[in-house]
Amino acid sequence: MASSPVCPPFWYSAKYYSLSSDGQCVRQSSFFEGKAILNQGVGYSIILGFGAFFAVFTSFLVWLEKRYVGARHTSEWFNTAGRNVKTGLIASVIVSQWTWAATILQSSNVAWEYGVSGPFWYASGATIQVLLFGVMAIEIKRKAPQAHTICEIVRARWGTAAHVVFLIFCFMTNIIVTAMLLLGGSAVVNALTGVNIYAASFLIPLGVIIYTLAGGLKATFLASYIHSVIVHIVLVIFVYLVYTASSEIGSPKVMYNRLVEVTSKSRICQDPISHEGQACGPVSGNYKGSYLTMLSSGGLVFGIINIIGNFGTVFVDNGYWVSAIAARPSSTHKGYLLGGLVWFAVPFSLATSLGLGALALDLPLTATEAGKGLVPPATATALMGKAGSVLLLTMLFMAVTSAGSAELIAVSSLCTYDIYRTYINPDATGKQILKVSRGVVLGFGCFMGVLAVILNKAGVSLGWMYLATGVIIGSAVLPIAFMLLWRKANAFGAILGTVTGCILGIITWLAVTSIEYGHVNLDTTGRNAPMLAGNLVSILTGGFVHVVCSSLWPQNYNWETTKQITTVEKVKSHLPDEEFKEEKLLRAKAWIIKWGVAFTVIIVILWPVLSLPAGKFSLGYFTFWAVITIAWGTIASAVIIILPVTESWETIKNICIGMFTNDILMEKVEEMNFRLRAIMAVMPEAEQAYLLEKEKAKKLEAREGTSTSVPASVMA
Repeated sequence: MASSPVCPPFWYSAKYYSLSSDGQCVRQSSFFEGKAILNQGVGYSIILGFGAFFAVFTSFLVWLEKRYVGARHTSEWFNTAGRNVKTGLIASVIVSQWTWAATILQSSNVAWEYGVSGPFWYASGATIQVLLFGVMAIEIKRKAPQAHTICEIVRARWGTAAHVVFLIFCFMTNIIVTAMLLLGGSAVVNALTGVNIYAASFLIPLGVIIYTLAGGLKATFLASYIHSVIVHIVLVIFVYLVYTASSEIGSPKVMYNRLVEVTSKSRICQDPISHEGQACGPVSGNYKGSYLTMLSSGGLVFGIINIIGNFGTVFVDNGYWVSAIAARPSSTHKGYLLGGLVWFAVPFSLATSLGLGALALDLPLTATEAGKGLVPPATATALMGKAGSVLLLTMLFMAVTSAGSAELIAVSSLCTYDIYRTYINPDATGKQILKVSRGVVLGFGCFMGVLAVILNKAGVSLGWMYLATGVIIGSAVLPIAFMLLWRKANAFGAILGTVTGCILGIITWLAVTSIEYGHVNLDTTGRNAPMLAGNLVSILTGGFVHVVCSSLWPQNYNWETTKQITTVEKVKSHLPDEEFKEEKLLRAKAWIIKWGVAFTVIIVILWPVLSLPAGKFSLGYFTFWAVITIAWGTIASAVIIILPVTESWETIKNICIGMFTNDILMEKVEEMNFRLRAIMAVMPEAEQAYLLEKEKAKKLEAREGTSTSVPASVMA
């Protein structure tokens, strides 16, 4: 007796598919339909447990630095971290700050949509901004060394009107980025654990608010490093799982064969909600319909949108300027270049693993679910079960909270220095500034949750918000860059270009949507053609108008007023004068221009162009691609974990010595040192030598708990 026809067993689970009357294999349900994979207790434990841990642990680290390294918790320290952060920590902060929920989720979504080109264009299209921002980071050290925010510099150069305009665009950027963080985070927490999506929107920022309130920017930096370590450990686990250890995939060869097979299948992927079916198989716009090609019109269009939009979310996000301000001059350019190259591995390696893994396993995901960022949790769960869900959820929580903390500080510094100190209380003291900074952190932290609830209610997805970013804020990119790079750039051109670029970008976006699809809604406005048109018009109009106006009425500025920006409290720098010399900063600028432009050309032009002759990848070519993915992810993870520790080893050692030494004795030694320095200023050399030896002996006694005496030869 002949067996009845069934869907091919290669598909992930027969329960998601059934045969239709005409012999087609039709999807009946989605991967996340029904009961959540983890129970709510796990979800709340991760959100509240990790939040509480980082709040306590990061606050403890900040206290240790204050106690044993001598950091003074002033308003300047709260908002600039002492302007003395080294290369490794700056790179770690950039990686953590740039690793959003979208980095983990949306990158895998475009891999699911376009194949291998998706992760590449996501990574390259969002790396070059960080590489090139290194130039701006050096320029701010040269031309506005005491600034706290980018808008302070705008006001010093272009006046009040421009200040207000760019302040609005900076706030819009922070709101958009925050929205993306919580939209992606709450959607995944809800899908995996069943935790109420609105409750997740409020609870996720809770721990971030606490440690940011306690330690300001330095707490953010310390937490960012820990978050980066966890993100990269999980990244390496997933990459090696997919390409070496998994029984379902386990090698580039199996991945390749399954991706080939997926494109040739004849079945219907029916959305179980709308019941609208579409043929699955060959990818529209890809060479031979293959997922294994860089010849992808959809991937290229996404890449262009990605590049434009992310220039806005770097150059117009005060968080990146704050990080540049916090860095020591000799570390700024290196930190941004290293951070960009390390960050490339997060979307590229992760999405080439989990995003393509969802295709290779033929997981039954709908476009709606993919748009919410549910591709990587589906793959992680399919490969590792509940353990995969927990790992992915942990990774996502790290990304959302670390980037969220950076947004809190960015908004806090704008409100404090550009509104309160500028327009409300110009004579504010350090204590008043610190009080306002903490108040804004608390207020904006609560607003984050409200914003996420509103957007979830409106049905806005992570993918839609990500693509729309450049339309809304892209027009401000070139005027902000010209402000520090071009002496002729004038205020009128900056204001006119930024405002008209934004308005024309939005009009173009909606007009193309209406012409292309006949009606305007969240679905049609989120498609590639209108998004591309709106992004291009916004950024190009903003730059063109500013260039024309500045060429006709040049300002011929000399940056004197930006150099006169003052700090609230006098902070003594412990850096050598060599750090601030103009010649050294110019050499650093030349270095970052050379390497930043070189890497930009490599990853945006040379790499994709050299991949085009391959057409549809052969097994050997895809294996080579997978090896690059594994190697980049592994090396980048090792660098970003080890370098900050090695650079700060002396500080770590001093803290450890301080913790295991009698605190009272150490305080007495410090008091004696102060008196000793005062006496030595008027003392003969012989007596100075004696007292120096005595000081060394006291320090040794304090550290080792032994009794020592000054050598007789010195006493003589």
